[in-house]
Amino acid sequence: MITSAGWTLFLQIALLLTQTLGDIPPNIVFILADDLGWNDVGFHGSNEIPTPNIDALAFTGVILNNYYVMPICTPSRSALMTGKHPIHTGMQHTVLFGAEPRGLPLEEKLLPEYLTELGYTNHMVGKWHLGHYKKEYTPLYRGFQSHVGFWTGHHDYFDHTAHETGTWGLDMRRGLEVAYDLHGQYSTEIFSREASAIIRAHNTSTPLFLYVAHAAMHSSNPYSPIPVPDALAASPIFSHIHDFHRRQYAIALHKLDESVGMVVEALSERKMLENTIIVFSSDNGGPAAGFNLNAASNWPLRGVKNTLWEGGVRGAGLIWSSAFENPGRVSSQLMDITDWLPTLVAAANGTFDSDIDGIDGQDVWSSLVSEDDSVNRTLLIHNIDDIYRSSAIRFGQWKLVKGTNYEGKWDGWYGPSGRNLHHYDIDLILNSHTGRALKKIHRAPTPEQISNLRRESEVVCSHRSSNDSAPCFPLKKPCLFNIEEDPCERYNLAEREPELLMDLLDLLRKVNETAVPPGNLPAGSTGFAPTLGICLD
Repeated sequence: MITSAGWTLFLQIALLLTQTLGDIPPNIVFILADDLGWNDVGFHGSNEIPTPNIDALAFTGVILNNYYVMPICTPSRSALMTGKHPIHTGMQHTVLFGAEPRGLPLEEKLLPEYLTELGYTNHMVGKWHLGHYKKEYTPLYRGFQSHVGFWTGHHDYFDHTAHETGTWGLDMRRGLEVAYDLHGQYSTEIFSREASAIIRAHNTSTPLFLYVAHAAMHSSNPYSPIPVPDALAASPIFSHIHDFHRRQYAIALHKLDESVGMVVEALSERKMLENTIIVFSSDNGGPAAGFNLNAASNWPLRGVKNTLWEGGVRGAGLIWSSAFENPGRVSSQLMDITDWLPTLVAAANGTFDSDIDGIDGQDVWSSLVSEDDSVNRTLLIHNIDDIYRSSAIRFGQWKLVKGTNYEGKWDGWYGPSGRNLHHYDIDLILNSHTGRALKKIHRAPTPEQISNLRRESEVVCSHRSSNDSAPCFPLKKPCLFNIEEDPCERYNLAEREPELLMDLLDLLRKVNETAVPPGNLPAGSTGFAPTLGICLD
């Protein structure tokens, strides 16, 4: 028989457990797509490649329509992990090559390390690309408790080898060990399976941070630029796409979208979905029209990956959380990839002093939750690369472009638009893995909501008289654009707004005074085997 004192103790323990469980911060799942174009997701208006699982999250979360990333892989990943712009960490110039003896500086505190202090369990799946020439630069030494994936910038999706700058080596890891047993398995499927397994094995008494950094949609080695499973390659599912490379790209994207659905489904099965923040983001603009042997689409934006035009730096992004007071909306708030670190730390009930930590990012969590407009970013540094002599910044609605990469050869507009094809299948969204999981928690989007949000998130190019602008040749003169009115960067207003142009050039100079030199080093050094891409120290 339980005494009254016993019941009191029991109720106190039960109340304590309830309060403790209620105070558990949200799980965070960050899904990073590699080389995904602005126009490659259905929620931006294209009918060409269905992305129902990604779209289902977008239409029930917040579509980030004014969200910016870095123009290329390593700088974006360093910005995400540190909350600092690459000009402040020496990571601003091109990518980290496989045989290069450097990495994201070890004195930098990374996102998972902040989350560890808040009680999180941190796991990573997929591409690292922030250094591996010494073990201290690899994920297990930078805040993650496990990692299955690869360290370099790309690999073949089946044999997992990477060919780069005269070297060739195997790169698929479990922690520090080479995962020979995964040879022949499709990378996207491996990462989907590993991410789902982590969720299913997670002890829900602690919050989870899961970073899923896909190889897709980055091109592979030259002998097979966009590898896809044979069964899908022979399928008529994308027969409406006549260009072979674009069709291969579509199949690879289909597998990526399927992976997103598998992750959401696993969260649903574990009853973790309602207490999870899900972020989906591209790492840079898409490599279109054969750039890097790839076939993305940034239409109608200008430029490609590794350019400072909107097509190179405007990211396809969304965030989903049951905490949002008004979900299912399009946000035009200016947001940068550096903002994720302070924002997610705030969402996890953490605090820090940006001035002490030197963080460039801003905490926008309150504005995402309640549409609070008190947090208002005005300055974006797209990049300043003194080696390439190219730079671009945005202040408010105005964007300055000074110099360009590849001698201007990739400064155009690249499709396909994907607008004049078969209809957008709303049922595909509602019946996707994500759609079904959302329905279980009464958060599935309605057809009307989907149609309205899709129209709202499309970018439409303005049309005006050419007399209003001057030709833009950024290798000769800086160019000036009003991005709010001209997101497609067709109308150079530098001659019409000379004082504003000079102000922005002065701002660019002042920002560049805060930069540290790029940390790039020649390939190969003592203690490193470039042909194998493995750490020896």
